[in-house]
Amino acid sequence: MEPVDLVVAEIPRLRRYARALVGDVYRADDLVQECLARALSRLRLWKPGTNMRAWLFTIMHNLFVNDCRRQQSRPDEFELTENVARQAGDDAAYHVRLSELMAGLQTLVPEHREVLLLVGIEGMSYQEVAKVLGVPKGTVMSRLHRGREKLRKWMDGESTHATGLRSVK
Repeated sequence: MEPVDLVVAEIPRLRRYARALVGDVYRADDLVQECLARALSRLRLWKPGTNMRAWLFTIMHNLFVNDCRRQQSRPDEFELTENVARQAGDDAAYHVRLSELMAGLQTLVPEHREVLLLVGIEGMSYQEVAKVLGVPKGTVMSRLHRGREKLRKWMDGESTHATGLRSVK
């Protein structure tokens, strides 16, 4: 299989991950497009026999991190129009719960959200995620645990703030 074909085969996974990562369809599509442009322009750097999926997810991760850094140095931007897409389906409770889950994912810090998405949705191994994110396997496991715990508490309506602390005057 040609390298370009391997890239094309990963597009659905890249789109799914990007949408869950940024929480906005349009920004996610921009991220995927930027990732694909970068990958195709540097395809000669990919080593045949290595994991194309991990290589592409590493590129996307780096683009996402760079974008987060850029946004921190810019003032806040606000949407002038609110795009809320609601799907009418047979199971409204399912759609509500899915919407809550997506909102909960957005409350997580990016490091926890990335690991949760790569392991939980993309089915990557801890070792693959560690390679994509450029962190040790133990860090992946720790972030995954913390992210799952915070998401579970958020979904259950529990406070994610420290409890048992009292203010000192």
